Amino acid sequence: MGRWLNPLPRGQLGTSACYFVAGFSLFAVGAYLSYVNIGPQQARTKARSDFVRERLRRRHHD
Repeated sequence: MGRWLNPLPRGQLGTSACYFVAGFSLFAVGAYLSYVNIGPQQARTKARSDFVRERLRRRHHD
């Protein structure tokens, strides 16, 4: 079932390899950018959370 009945032509095999490499590199770039941007995203989330907590604390404390 997993065996090729007819081998792929050389051009089609090269094209498939190029598409695979291009897809993998796009995935790698996306993962890298996600990793690089996680610090600022966490800082914004923490600042927003602290702001909401402080606002709720002031509102319910009065």
